Amino acid sequence: MREIRCTEIVDTIREMCMEAACFLSDDMKEAMNQAVKEEVSSLGKQVLDSLNENLEIAEKEMIPICQDTGMAVIFLEIGQDVHITGGFLEDAVNEGVRRGYIDGYLRKSVVRDPLDRVNTKDNTPAIIHYSIVPGDQIKITLTPKGFGSENMSRIMMLKPADGIEGVKKAIIETVDAAGPNACPPVVVGVGIGGDFEKCAIMAKHALTRPAGQHSEIGYVKQMETELLEKINKLGIGPGGLGGKVTALAVNIETYPTHIAGLPLAVNMCCHVNRHSVRII
Repeated sequence: MREIRCTEIVDTIREMCMEAACFLSDDMKEAMNQAVKEEVSSLGKQVLDSLNENLEIAEKEMIPICQDTGMAVIFLEIGQDVHITGGFLEDAVNEGVRRGYIDGYLRKSVVRDPLDRVNTKDNTPAIIHYSIVPGDQIKITLTPKGFGSENMSRIMMLKPADGIEGVKKAIIETVDAAGPNACPPVVVGVGIGGDFEKCAIMAKHALTRPAGQHSEIGYVKQMETELLEKINKLGIGPGGLGGKVTALAVNIETYPTHIAGLPLAVNMCCHVNRHSVRII
């Protein structure tokens, strides 16, 4: 049994919050650079150049890429041979978020209640998803989720008879309806199967997969490639001002489901698709 102290979790998440807010991950840098090469619209190229300039300034000056530094969503893969000491895990996660957003001077966007709308002033609580896995390590995946794109996301309970074509149609319609509001070029996270909440969690988790890395399931990989091509024919383009590059990636996760259902969730993310991964 390996012991991991809560203080190590706090310090790690604090650093991750500031890192994800100010530095674009390597996979997204590559995707943005490729987008500039592929974009045919002069206005679209201009938008992409401006976005890349903003990314360079953010990294150089260590300032947030976007003023919406998001709601912290954290996936914890906890090895079953880990014993957490020195406190309560959930408290440690939220303390790490609190310190990261305060010490990094990041915008605090979380309200304590969805209706009374009083700001918590430290961006807590985080959204935390737990899973128990083999081993004696903890894998922490952080994605600060901005709500311009989050608000454009959808969950749909399709009929089994809708099949794969119905799923594709619903995904494309969701991106088309989002238009410029999701800050394109976007990354599209998709969850298919499970139940109402499982497909939504999968769609969010799919966004953390590196752009350009496809599913290992053959037909899913084919869907990702086909959907990216069709989405990029919608003409929405960078910034919603027209062009070829509407999406940088389509990432899909699937899970077994009930014979009577076909749950589908589409989680939209803006062009930065901020995510950070650490293993303790």
